[in-house]
Amino acid sequence: MEVRLLLLVFICLHALHWAASAQQPEEATDLDHPFLAQAIQAFDNLRIRLGGSLQDRVVYDVGTNSPCTPFTNMSNGLFGFSDGCLSMDRWDKLNGLFQKTGAIITFGLNALYGRYNVRRSFWAGKWNSTNAYDFVKYTISKGYPVDSWEYGNELSGHGIGARVDATLYGKDAIELKSIFQQLYKAPLSQPSLLAPGGFFDQQWYTQLLQTSGHGVVSALTHHIYNLGGGNDAHLIRKILDPKYLDRSEDTYRDMQLTLQRHGTWASAWVSESGGVFNNGAELVSNTFINSIWYLDQLGMASKYNTKVFCRQTLIGGHYGLLDTQTFLPNPDYYSALLWHRLMGREVLSVDINAPRRLRAYAHCRKQQQGITLLLINLSNTTGYNVTLQNDINVSLDKTASLQKHNSFSHSLRRAVSWLGRKPSSDVARREEYHLTAKDGDLQSKTMLLNGAPLELSDDGGVPAMSPALVAVNSPVYLAPTSIAFVVLPMFEAKACS
Repeated sequence: MEVRLLLLVFICLHALHWAASAQQPEEATDLDHPFLAQAIQAFDNLRIRLGGSLQDRVVYDVGTNSPCTPFTNMSNGLFGFSDGCLSMDRWDKLNGLFQKTGAIITFGLNALYGRYNVRRSFWAGKWNSTNAYDFVKYTISKGYPVDSWEYGNELSGHGIGARVDATLYGKDAIELKSIFQQLYKAPLSQPSLLAPGGFFDQQWYTQLLQTSGHGVVSALTHHIYNLGGGNDAHLIRKILDPKYLDRSEDTYRDMQLTLQRHGTWASAWVSESGGVFNNGAELVSNTFINSIWYLDQLGMASKYNTKVFCRQTLIGGHYGLLDTQTFLPNPDYYSALLWHRLMGREVLSVDINAPRRLRAYAHCRKQQQGITLLLINLSNTTGYNVTLQNDINVSLDKTASLQKHNSFSHSLRRAVSWLGRKPSSDVARREEYHLTAKDGDLQSKTMLLNGAPLELSDDGGVPAMSPALVAVNSPVYLAPTSIAFVVLPMFEAKACS
């Protein structure tokens, strides 16, 4: 099918930083495995968030007289577990890995310490900050550069397992900010405070901002698990349904509206997203089909000014980017790496005259001239020949674009003339990175780049991931249920200059 893609090239947002989440604390993970370090280093300063479901039951083994014991099964405990302990020996070893690989760290703190369960999932009482204080102080004394501390995990709104009142949470944020000001002596060395790391509830998030006040919370963090549970038999159908994927736009849009009205000093982060909750789904979350959901979420989140997107997980569960047993990359690892290398921070608007099953996102090229286009074909029967055009004289009404049922591109869906300079050289080339499933099996754990399997070298080295060079004037062919990154080095975009 022949389609035309019109790129409306102005800057509208900053793109997100890519990050991975690591469930905390995972004593079984071999931190010395050579594949792990190389997988992190391939990203050049990968952000890693340590946190997850049990972070609000973690005690830090510093400043306490109690023995440091691991989590154990407990029927009446939160998520069926007792409290657990993070030893400082383990924390030291983790930081050794982080410093070796250049990782940027976000750490999730326990927000239930000192609190008690009142009824059902509701927790009350004053947060006891002493253990967090001692842990942060220890971290500073060791010179470990934690970039940001996130307060709590999934305690917002109705909560997951436990919930805390937003006003109380806001007061806690003020106290935690004060601790940072006490312990980090140089103002410029103070880390960011993130909160609440839960599912977005507009009223609850608004109250948090109003209570904590200006400049306390640096980023509002929320979680995205829009595909449902791992036992859902319709996961693949959901991933390939454009209407289903579009539902997430309401969350991103409402988050931006909340920040515009109540917290202009803060940014939006997705601090955890695995698509499928409860460890993901075997032969979905760890296979090619999941990259269609994953890259579409990255593109969508960027349109709504999301600064950071943390993928659950780097390793652990079916949704790990690395296989839990072998440490070999799953397809989403390579998708994330291409996004990280090719997509710059500035987001461009795309006007597409095509069926809804063809998805398109565009950014300025990362640290180089030109732009990068991400194309996703949700159709399993139809391929597309995509013709590119550009318009360099279009402006965007950002306020209008956040109204319900609009998107940044929707209000600009109209015919405009070609205003850019057409390429004049016969030798002009663009770069294409086509991602497909091995043997056409969408549930394959092997991803092909331009027809060749992506595999580590014998010593764990990440493959080169080289593009195909194609004449810039020719259409881009997008095969059924495939993904393509298209780099246009000479594309005229004033927003990218």
